[in-house]
Amino acid sequence: MSLFLLLILVALVLGIIGFTAHGLFYLLVIGAVVLLADLVYAAVRLRHAARNRVAR
Repeated sequence: MSLFLLLILVALVLGIIGFTAHGLFYLLVIGAVVLLADLVYAAVRLRHAARNRVAR
């Protein structure tokens, strides 16, 4: 769970810096990619946890 929250925080910071700083649009793009990767990671973990609960 802490990894999920850390990646959300990193994505937010990169997105804010990329949005506000002139010429650093690539940071906004990197922040969006990190956010998407984090959401995929959370979905996979959630699906895996649900599958284990049903199997028991």
